Amino acid sequence: MNVAQAVGRALAAVGVDHVFGVVGSGNFHVTGGLVAGGARFVAARHEGGAATMADAYARMTGSVAALTVHQGCGLTNGMTGITEAAKSRTPLLVLAAEATNPSSNFFVDQDGLARAVGAVPARITSAETAVDEALAAAALALHERRTVLLNLPLEVQGRPAPESWDDAALAALALPAPEPAAPPGPEHVATLAEAIARAERPVFVAGRGSRAPAAAAAVRALADRCGALLATSAVAKGLWHDHAWSLDVSGGFATPAAAELIHGADLIVGWGCSLNMWTMRHGRLIGPDATVVQVDDTSESLGAQCELTFGVLGDVALTATAALEKLSRTGAPPGGPVGTPRGEPMVPTPEGAGDHGGGHTAYGYRTDAARELLAASGRWRDVPYVDQSAEGRIDPRTLTIALDELLPAERVVGVDSGNFMGYPSMFLDVPDELGFCFTQAYQSIGLGLATTIGAALARPDRLPVAALGDGGLMMAAAELDTVARLGLPMVVVVYNDDAYGAEVHHFAPGGDPLDTVRFPPTDIAAIARGHGFSAVTVTAVDELGPVREWLDGSRDTPLLIDAKVTPDEPAWWLEEAFRGH
Repeated sequence: MNVAQAVGRALAAVGVDHVFGVVGSGNFHVTGGLVAGGARFVAARHEGGAATMADAYARMTGSVAALTVHQGCGLTNGMTGITEAAKSRTPLLVLAAEATNPSSNFFVDQDGLARAVGAVPARITSAETAVDEALAAAALALHERRTVLLNLPLEVQGRPAPESWDDAALAALALPAPEPAAPPGPEHVATLAEAIARAERPVFVAGRGSRAPAAAAAVRALADRCGALLATSAVAKGLWHDHAWSLDVSGGFATPAAAELIHGADLIVGWGCSLNMWTMRHGRLIGPDATVVQVDDTSESLGAQCELTFGVLGDVALTATAALEKLSRTGAPPGGPVGTPRGEPMVPTPEGAGDHGGGHTAYGYRTDAARELLAASGRWRDVPYVDQSAEGRIDPRTLTIALDELLPAERVVGVDSGNFMGYPSMFLDVPDELGFCFTQAYQSIGLGLATTIGAALARPDRLPVAALGDGGLMMAAAELDTVARLGLPMVVVVYNDDAYGAEVHHFAPGGDPLDTVRFPPTDIAAIARGHGFSAVTVTAVDELGPVREWLDGSRDTPLLIDAKVTPDEPAWWLEEAFRGH
């Protein structure tokens, strides 16, 4: 074996089971080493797509995924997807060949590229240390949830691996154990427990840091004890799907009912959630007298996106568990009926007020008024709207509600960015937090198709649904081949308004010319058929019959729905972003 092959085999041996990429001369041997070690290689048509597939796969599995790219141009092709992963703290290992000779046309400052986007640079420096350096990079990615760029200099890759790194030695490798989860300080637990005990209308907002089962269970138990309403950031959508007191997503995608209840809270706690401009609508969802708390295990995250009353540094699961134990020991009143005088002994959580909400005892923020509001308009499909469908165009709300009814409940939804993005995010239900993959930290269009490919490979038990705009689809059209080649039974929904709709709606009120952001009609269904898809063009609900036929059939080809949507509805959720910039 040479060094590159040994590095690939070693990474496969410690659990890197999926590697995505485009193979060139510089990354040929390390990719072959991974495959020889038992990893699955997924060939993308573009490094940018490969990076996003790997990002989504890692998000949905919680394991390290690998991206393999050629030196220089292969890496720069993948930088948008790598940036998204780095900003999202995805455990991603980028294996990049490296030309170290400045006279090479492939030479670029690859360390500088990594640092510029928030990734961590690392390097293989010698044949003797190569395997240890590779495992250290993988451990950093996994245990610290970082995107790590591991540079593989060409002159080191080709050297013979030490004879000690035989198949048996590589098979015996394991990643270093993680550091124990950081417990919160006792004084922080006491402050948090006191704030919860004092609150009459608490709302818990769970983010990416609450998606782990232990964290979700601990936050849920604490919420059920104190009568908190439960919301999520967009990336954690689905986490409280089975909870009667779920508000679904907080922020621009929140229903009017959810927004009203969140704004009425006297305590908002972000659990592994940055409470950023999206989640809090630039602070407008925070009431004037609300106590705002953020719990996170990374000190630099506390208060970085939102002004806090106080922050709690610690693991989400440990913090929620400690706060619940503190409340129990002190006899504080969370869990008691509304109107229980402060200082009286805490009473048990009312029966049925937890996961499924069968009871009607009001306590905390789980009041009869809140129950009635959520029952009447807790889902977007229950909010009245005027159907704008017209000849040749379908209202995206009408389309998405119909698709929500047609598509099986066991689904995994990937969403691209653009004017359309709120419709699938708001109107498509998902069964849990593993039913929604939202690569939006960098706000780039063109990532949604690759996102759904990665999510589909992570969750082969579910129907993958890619929700894209026409602009994003055209950027990523090469990966339609990847969907068909992999045999994924995917539904691709294209919200086609023949424009970059976000820019149309943002600049139209100022009277600016819009020729630069509008395009002639494109037969996207025909493009999909050329890649081996079944395809249907939809302009009205009664044209969705072929979708039902496909769902009831063998699903042996992927399906693309070219939905000609009405172009007149501006996206208020993107106006939030424009105001923020």
